[in-house]
Formats: sequence, structure tokens, C-alpha cells
Amino acid sequence: SLPDSHAVCQALANCPLVIVSEVMQDTDTSRFAHIRFPALGWGEKNGTVTNSERRISRQRAFLPAPGNAKPDWWIIARIAEQLGYGEAFAWEHPQAIFCEHAALTAFENNGERALNLHELTGLTRAEWDVLEPYQWNAGDFPCRRIVPVEPALHKAVADALYPLILNTGRIRDQWHTMTRTGYVPRLMQHIAEPFVEICPTDASRFALVDGQLARISSPRGVMVARVRINDSPREGELFAPMHWNSLFSRQGRVNALVEGRCDPCSGQPESKQTAVRIMPWQPGWQGELYARELPDLPSSVYWWRKTSRLTVAGDKPLLEWVMAYASNQGWQLQIAKTDERSSVLAWHNGALMLGFWEGTALPDLAHTFIEASFQHAPVDLAGRHALLNGQSPDERAEPGRIICSCFSIGEKAIREAIAGGCDSVEALGAKLRCGTNCGSCVPELKTLFQVIPENSR
Repeated sequence: SLPDSHAVCQALANCPLVIVSEVMQDTDTSRFAHIRFPALGWGEKNGTVTNSERRISRQRAFLPAPGNAKPDWWIIARIAEQLGYGEAFAWEHPQAIFCEHAALTAFENNGERALNLHELTGLTRAEWDVLEPYQWNAGDFPCRRIVPVEPALHKAVADALYPLILNTGRIRDQWHTMTRTGYVPRLMQHIAEPFVEICPTDASRFALVDGQLARISSPRGVMVARVRINDSPREGELFAPMHWNSLFSRQGRVNALVEGRCDPCSGQPESKQTAVRIMPWQPGWQGELYARELPDLPSSVYWWRKTSRLTVAGDKPLLEWVMAYASNQGWQLQIAKTDERSSVLAWHNGALMLGFWEGTALPDLAHTFIEASFQHAPVDLAGRHALLNGQSPDERAEPGRIICSCFSIGEKAIREAIAGGCDSVEALGAKLRCGTNCGSCVPELKTLFQVIPENSR
């Protein structure tokens, strides 16, 4: 709930920074805040939005306000009130804010400013509530300032020390720095960790193997990502997604590589070209760590957060640290160790609290079964033994890598359907539904036909 107003006022008096956050999860910026307020998210807000063609539309909430969350304007008004400026922020409804905004666009506007909403300044609350989409300056929109520029080549140049050019971009199921999408399990099913794409020729040149970890470095920093070898990048180029931040990966941030060079006119950063080098990294071990509450790991451990688990790797051993951590919580341990793999389960009053599996290579685990075990732990000996090995008693339970996020269709079912006679994306959609909703998985479905040999279909 919101702190009482007197406490807020006292805190603000000595507070250099306040962030009003739409989500209460940690973000890269919220870590710098002294005070965080529970504000409504996008689907919970009531107001207006303006798109890139200058069209104002009414936005209505389609979700109820969670807990004591409040609109941004309400929080700001309450803070202003405690600071002695309540009269200037005495709104009671978003309609009043909209009309004030419209009046400000018309104030002392003698045609110098294209934005002029004088027609909307007197809307009643009922009129505002049924406002039809309104495009300001809908006729001949004036281009008031045209800046002539000379096209310039990018400044990043490959050389002997940094022989590759890195391009950055987005992937289909993530948005910006994952402050929302990273917390949605379904959106993390498809691609759950940073990767770097490289063409087969360059992969051979730099001794890289598909699926292994690699270090990518520039004069500014280093990131670690899993290698994907395909024909998407051109020779001499790499691609890495931009989304992962310090909350979802240790040394997985592409911004650690990109130089802060911006266009002098637009301010657009040159994030598409960065000279880098890449080297394979074979850590001493790789593993998966599940826990009801994910612990803060030693600084020597590289990790990638995947909703309910961390994929981890490092050169310094972690097994003893995990065992000590679990023991300090008063949990009972179940341990298995071989030369190639080790695993630990931690139990408390019959509930699974933590699971850790590691090996010289990344263990292939039955993730669906493991996640279900945190809800309903297996009670029979065979089920617990299978869980300790990270495997499911029922091999059919694992869907494999999720290709279709809309319907959670895994690669295993898709490959089986292709082997059983499905010879097109349309046939897969008719049988499994994959590719029939948003369609964003269709390109990847097409590639699966290329991977499977003709004689196995």
C-alpha cells in the first residue's frame, strides 16, 4: 500500500530521486529510487493516448486495479499536495487533466505551434468519455523544420583486433529491456537467454560450435551468449538481441559492447554497428538452478534468469555453495554425484524448495516435470529418484523447446508431426494449431522442414 502522506512528505524533503513505477518488480532504473509507488499498468489505466499520426484515442481500462495501485496522476497530485502545491494539481478525474493539456496547447498559440487542441478544451466528462478518435492538424500537416543532412557511413570499422561487426535488434517475444515481458513465463518459453548468431564460415574461422557459450568483446566491455550458427548474418557480421539487462543476465547485456555514439542531428544511437571479437568459452561446469526464491549467487557465477530458474555457468565450483546455502535454511538435502554430473534437491516439510543440476555440459532436463514438482512434489521413490536426475518418469511429458508460444507447442511434437506426414506449415497448423494465431512462429516452422532429412518424413 502507499505510505502515509506525512511520511512521504518527510522522505521527499531529503530524497534526490523518486521514481513512479508502473511495475513493482525490480528494474535497472528502479534500483536507484529511494521511494517506489504502486502505479497502474497500461491495461489498468483510464485516459487518452496519441499515436504517431497525431490521433488521440480514448483508452479504457480492461483490467481492475490490483491492490492499492493508483493512477500516475493521482500519485503526483498527492505528492504535490503534501509539498504545498495542491491547488495547482487539484484534479479529480483524468478528464480535467486532458482539458488542461488542451488549453495549454492553445495558450499564446498564434499559429506558431502545430499542436493546438482549442476545440477540446471545454469537453464535459461525458463528452470526454465518448470522445471519438481525433486527429489534430488532420489536413495538411506542416513540416516546420526540415534539416538537410549528408548521409554518413557508420564509424565502426573491423580490424585485426576486432574483426567482426555486431548488429543488435529485437526478437519476437520480447520488448525493450524485458521489464514486463521478462516476467511472463509464456514469453520466455521460446528464447530464454542471450544468444549470438554467426554464419557457418565465421563459426569455423573462430572455432565455434552451435550451442556453446562464447565471449563477445569490444573496447568497452564483454558479454557472454550462446552461439547460434545459421545463414542469417552475413560473413563478417554477428547478431545479438538487445533485451537482456542486469536483472535477467550477468554479463549478458549487449550495451556493454556498444559505443555511445549518436547522430548529431537526431540523437539516434549507432547501435547497429559495433566492431567486436568473439571467442569460444568452455566453462568448468554448466547447470540449472531452481528455487522458490532465487538466491544471490557468488560474483564468479555467470547466470541467465528464465522466470523460475537460473541457467548458470562458471569456472569456480558452485555445488558446495548451493549445499551450504540450503543447509543454512534448515532444509534437508538429497544429493547425487558422478564424474560427469551432480545434483542437489532441498526439501522442507515435504515441499521441494530448491533443485540444482550441473555437469561439464549444460544438463538436458525435464523442465516441465521439475516445475510441476514445486507445486506437487513426487512422493514415490521412483518419482523422487527421477527428479534427482532431472528427468521425468514419463518421457512423453516434455514438449522440447517451445516454438509456438501462443499454444505452447514444442519442437518435439512438431518434429513428430512432420515425421508422421505433415508436409507444410498449413498441415502443421491443422494438426497442432501452431502458426495459426499470431503467425510469428511460421518462419521457424519452415526451417524445421529443412532440418529433417527427406527419408525421415
